[in-house]
Amino acid sequence: MMREAPVRGLILRLALPTVASMLITAFYNVADAWFVGRLDTQSVAAVGVAFPAMAIIQAMGFFFGHGSGNTLARMLGAGDRHGARRMAAVGVVCSALAGCALAAIGLAALRPMALAMGATPTILPYAEPYLAVVLLGAPFMCAALTLNNQLRFQGKAALAMVGIISGAALNCLLDPLFIFVFGWGVTGAAAATAIGQAVSLALLWWLNRRHGVVPVRLRAFAPTRAALGEIVRGGSPSLFRQGLGCVATAALNHAAGPYGDAAIAGMSIVTRLAQFVGSALIGLGQGFQPVCAFAYGARLWRRVYDGFVFLAGLGGGFLATVAVVCWLWAPEVVALFQTGDAEVVRIGANALRWQMATLVLSAWIVPCNMMMQAIRKPIRASLLAASRQGLCFLPSIALLPMAFGLAGVEAAQAVADVLAAALAVPLTLPTLRALRRAR
Repeated sequence: MMREAPVRGLILRLALPTVASMLITAFYNVADAWFVGRLDTQSVAAVGVAFPAMAIIQAMGFFFGHGSGNTLARMLGAGDRHGARRMAAVGVVCSALAGCALAAIGLAALRPMALAMGATPTILPYAEPYLAVVLLGAPFMCAALTLNNQLRFQGKAALAMVGIISGAALNCLLDPLFIFVFGWGVTGAAAATAIGQAVSLALLWWLNRRHGVVPVRLRAFAPTRAALGEIVRGGSPSLFRQGLGCVATAALNHAAGPYGDAAIAGMSIVTRLAQFVGSALIGLGQGFQPVCAFAYGARLWRRVYDGFVFLAGLGGGFLATVAVVCWLWAPEVVALFQTGDAEVVRIGANALRWQMATLVLSAWIVPCNMMMQAIRKPIRASLLAASRQGLCFLPSIALLPMAFGLAGVEAAQAVADVLAAALAVPLTLPTLRALRRAR
């Protein structure tokens, strides 16, 4: 199938369940924001303040998942099943241990962490308990995301989707129960997320053992220097991309802070909406990555190029449609996540329209990053991953508010998208030309 099936159909076959998995992963944040939005502005802002912690936990899961997954896909393409089994065990165990480390460090420095991520004195009482419960769930989230991605790289994207959806469905059921019935407020939203992730991990583990191409066996855990090096090379772009999302959101919270809790809440809503939409494109890209990694390992260069072109075109059409809808009905979209605060809706609608103006550029940025990551060009992939929310966004969020005030905060991501798209041209075009000429 990976060698001979038509590239477009193969990518769609792998991407559709992967898109669902990515949307569900992002849906944890959106669901929390929607239910918490029934409470008050400070609770909505608290979820936004804690978002960088969620981003770094997810970054660690994607780091080990993409690093081990890319490598085991290439090993399967080269016929090395034993090496693939070893890589699967190293990825999952190391991911769980990294989640434990994140939880321990975060809980030991809970208040300084909340303040560093942009909590104000009025938001801090809501942010601290939410953040504490999120950190307790870090080992489950890291390991679940790693297993999810390993299944996807084995061509078992449908199984990966089932595991993720189960946890998300439970999260949606528990959110109203914990928040409103039990009266736990914003802390209840975090508890629902942590329990949902634990259930996802348990189901993914079972599915992987029963139906995976390379089931995870703990006795195969052998963290050699070579294996860890492969994870670092293959997973660093994901770590940069997701990790810089953590730094970017914290910087955004600090930039919005001088304009009040409503500004933090409004930007928090837009950040989650943008991440939710972007997750669909990343899901498409992750459907492309196994095809790309396998084809590259098998020296089928033209399949890599054809897959890239298909991904960029499909993603561009999807993002253009979403951008038009969200631009026209921006206030109504933001109002879905906030009750009773017109200032939150006004700020959020302005920021959403700015982001929609450049959204389609991600259909070029993301495929470039995904391809470079899958074909083992880690330096270019890491630069591309770091560009949108790091190299380009951090200067934008630092400089634009100084010149334009709140409008600069709202427009910072759009400016960063333009700069990141421009940077991707010289980093990617030479490789694309080489792949197109190859036979």
